[in-house]
Amino acid sequence: MFETPITVVGNIVNNPFRQRVGDQEVIRFRMASNSRRRTPEGEWEAGNSLFVSVSCWGRLVTGVGASLVKGDSVIVVGQVYTSEYDDREGVRRSSVEVRATAVGPDLSRCVARIETLRRSDTASTVDAPEEAESGDHGDDVGADPADLGDAAGTEALPLTA
Repeated sequence: MFETPITVVGNIVNNPFRQRVGDQEVIRFRMASNSRRRTPEGEWEAGNSLFVSVSCWGRLVTGVGASLVKGDSVIVVGQVYTSEYDDREGVRRSSVEVRATAVGPDLSRCVARIETLRRSDTASTVDAPEEAESGDHGDDVGADPADLGDAAGTEALPLTA
């Protein structure tokens, strides 16, 4: 009822790991969101960092498990909360956690190829175009993004990490 929505942009800092909780699966990972700021001299310096644990349930398990690894730039949308626990020495600790509702690559810092997962019940009632079923999306699939232009013939901007 009083969930706190949040969007976090950052990098995955450990390899996502899959767990079974009861009869469900969950994928968890930690991510860091780092800020930078420009000094009066015009140089960039590191700012504050936010580290959060992310849990992905349901349909996110398949996509995150097949797509993301340590170091990937991601955008995570979900509800944030504080988890409290006792560590091995019995000291009370807390951590910021996000239960993700959406996770995706940060396309300002990477290039991604999209594969749509189709439900078996939806696939039988909706006729998909032949090229979508075959995975053939034109000659530019797998091409260097710097070599691709838009429909007007302008060059694509080079990507930086």
